[in-house]
Amino acid sequence: MTNILNRKKESQSSQEIKRYDLFIFAGEDSGDLHGSNLINELLKSNPDIKILAVAGPRMRKYPIDVLMKMEDFHVMGFTDVILAIFKILKNFYYLRKKILFYNPKACVFIDYPDFNLRMEKSLKEKGYKNKLIHYICPTVWAWREKRKYLMEKYLDILISIFPFEKKHFEDTKLDIRYIGHPLAHQLKDSPVLPSKEKIVGIFPGSREKEISRNLPIQLEVAKNLLLDDENIRFKISNLKPPQVEKILQENISNDLKDRFELFSSEKNYEVMKNLSFAMATSGTINLELALNLVPTVVNYVIKPLDVFIAKNILKINLRYYSIVNILLEEELFFELYGPNLTSRSLYEFSKKVLFDETVKLRILEGCKKLKNYFDNSNANYNAAKIILQNI
Repeated sequence: MTNILNRKKESQSSQEIKRYDLFIFAGEDSGDLHGSNLINELLKSNPDIKILAVAGPRMRKYPIDVLMKMEDFHVMGFTDVILAIFKILKNFYYLRKKILFYNPKACVFIDYPDFNLRMEKSLKEKGYKNKLIHYICPTVWAWREKRKYLMEKYLDILISIFPFEKKHFEDTKLDIRYIGHPLAHQLKDSPVLPSKEKIVGIFPGSREKEISRNLPIQLEVAKNLLLDDENIRFKISNLKPPQVEKILQENISNDLKDRFELFSSEKNYEVMKNLSFAMATSGTINLELALNLVPTVVNYVIKPLDVFIAKNILKINLRYYSIVNILLEEELFFELYGPNLTSRSLYEFSKKVLFDETVKLRILEGCKKLKNYFDNSNANYNAAKIILQNI
């Protein structure tokens, strides 16, 4: 991985400018996961491909040039976006300037729609003439449906990972390609290795504010579960080591420390194979847990102002919010968001899933059903093939 964050010679002649086949943007952890799998397939097909990227830690392990780090774009919640607006704008204009300067043969923007759709529009308006590819369809089926007309105007290709999404673009001329789901193919044969112990996974999120809001509640519930069964062990996915360790230190007494183990998020799948149950923030991790057949309760702390904005201004009023439940059209994983989430409610639902075998079996059957929801094609290969055909 070559870091060009501090490149000084911006006035190079055109002969000296490094030429890139592809620019890839990942602004959050799930994008980094999809981006790393995509880069792996791209390099298999074309080892000489030159890639410039906004990349997370997984992507940075590959031989690419890093323009900016994914961590520079970590913002969550509507109010947090407002507070961070100057940083976002600075990053936006810097990134646009660099993409236009290097002029890659194609740009792939992974998910992160509020930022990426604006960047795609701005690039086209500023004269970028090469291919713009958006990877992971924005949730136009959930809210802000009119975004699809913006996408139709400025995108060349939209890559979709859910089979139901294409029908929502039938009234547009957008070139939308369904490739299957990358995680479904990756985990289709994932073995489950039941442990004799009760092992509970805790997945507090990937962003600092996410972790600071969700992990203390999850740890409070963990302590209550230990009162029900002192033999439970807890494993915490540790994406931000200093922060997670500090919160653990503040919330768990020394006499209970031996019941808690931190592990690198890169070992998520390895750990999931042995879990009896999980508490997890909302996001891609929910689907990963379901495909690994882990019964889960989904929790997500949302500020009251964010709840108000979502319901009254953005008019988001979904029956379900976890992608697992949306796909199955039922509440397979119990969901606790915003005002419905307290340490007490999370404890009650966790206790039900962990100790009630009937509930657990129902959830496991639903997880197996979800594994069959997707086809078995290699989505990462399919995405790489589409991209390589357009550079």
